[in-house]
Amino acid sequence: MKRAERIKRGILSLSVAIGLIGIVPARGEAHLNSTGMGPVYDGLLHFLMSPEDLIPVFALALFAGLRGAAYGRRTLFVLPSAWFLGGLMGLASLGNGTSFLTAISFLLLGGLVAADAGLSLRVTILIAAVLGLLHGYLNGAGMGQPEVGAVALLGLVSMVFVLVALCAAFVIRLRWTWTRIAVRVVGSWIAASGLLVLGWNLHGRF
Repeated sequence: MKRAERIKRGILSLSVAIGLIGIVPARGEAHLNSTGMGPVYDGLLHFLMSPEDLIPVFALALFAGLRGAAYGRRTLFVLPSAWFLGGLMGLASLGNGTSFLTAISFLLLGGLVAADAGLSLRVTILIAAVLGLLHGYLNGAGMGQPEVGAVALLGLVSMVFVLVALCAAFVIRLRWTWTRIAVRVVGSWIAASGLLVLGWNLHGRF
């Protein structure tokens, strides 16, 4: 019973933390955060310090975990691969990220988690591929030199792989009904954060 209470408190604390991170406006910078340890670690840190990338990946991992092991395994490999491919395409471009994409990602993926939507495996794979390509492209477009950026992408997608593996595996192991409800609450926080980001951008335009 004590273990169940600890898990419950941990999930609720995590949902609050994710919600607070999501509602903080993030400025997209067209450069890597320098760690002084090389481009691989720069790419890794860039992902961890970018809520607009981190939270959608976290949400997709939660959703894949809710749907089962097959979903988690496919997402684990499709998302990082698509992210790396999109990043390579972005390295040769002059594109720039928008907070509208962030808002849409938050709303869509957070909503899927909150609803525990019964999507097919193929649709989930498609969502993972599109998310990876879009966010990877935007990351690659802001990394500057292609040689350094390509190496940094390896660190970034490695962190994507690790995050999906850990989060999806954690959710797959949940058996109690209340734990799955808690995960869906986290999804609702993410969706609400996306709505706030979208409203903030619309307010600035009108």
